[in-house]
Amino acid sequence: MNKNQPETDEIEIDLLEVGSLLLHRAKFIIAITLLTAAVTFMVTFFCIRPKYTATAMMYVNNSSFSLGNTNFSISSGELSAAQSLVDTYVVILKSRTTLEDIIRMDELPYDYDELYEMIESEAVNSTEIFSIDVTSHDPQEAEKIANSITQVLPDRIASIVDGSDVRIVDYAVIPSERTSPSYTLNTVIGALAGFVLAAAIVIIRYMLDDQIHTEDYLTQTYPNIPLLAVVPDMLSSEGKGYYYASESKPKPSSGTEQKRA
Repeated sequence: MNKNQPETDEIEIDLLEVGSLLLHRAKFIIAITLLTAAVTFMVTFFCIRPKYTATAMMYVNNSSFSLGNTNFSISSGELSAAQSLVDTYVVILKSRTTLEDIIRMDELPYDYDELYEMIESEAVNSTEIFSIDVTSHDPQEAEKIANSITQVLPDRIASIVDGSDVRIVDYAVIPSERTSPSYTLNTVIGALAGFVLAAAIVIIRYMLDDQIHTEDYLTQTYPNIPLLAVVPDMLSSEGKGYYYASESKPKPSSGTEQKRA
């Protein structure tokens, strides 16, 4: 990486030099990476409440049905029509009237909007079967709401769609494993964020450093300008450190001379 040059006022980035710089500061980068990973894991473990998802499955099938003044006719082999039928039932499921019935029946401490956010429903592989996923911090509560939906939904659909046929494929069971958060995923994300942050700090500090540290920097950055002189570092191991050592070396005491006398 070459710093600002007076001829062009541009910054040229040498990827090999960047790699060498990062390798030289590997201990710092690894330390920051491990630190952020540990902090992310502890925050996830101690501060984020786990969520659990209970799933029920239902089957819908009509040879023909009417919705309002519109008549529909589908067969079980027409998957696109079945998908449209399932989408209709999902809309009915998440309607305000249906969810408020669930809230009253189970005496839930939620309003319509809160319960709406807890429920997800979609067709399974574009078939006539759709799943009902209820996510909650309490696994027993998630199971209870999902099964309550399977009880309320058939009657609710029958009151709207003529000739509807809704059957339960699977009841929900109490989930034994959390759905979120993922300790592994969050820890990996924290480690990656720490690595990027540490590498950015190293590179930015180097780019903002306008001091001249070595003779090689001058000869490589300004090859057309002759180097007139170099001031050696007398205190370094490569310089003539013995000069300063001899200056500071204590003189022999006069006690030896007195003994000889």
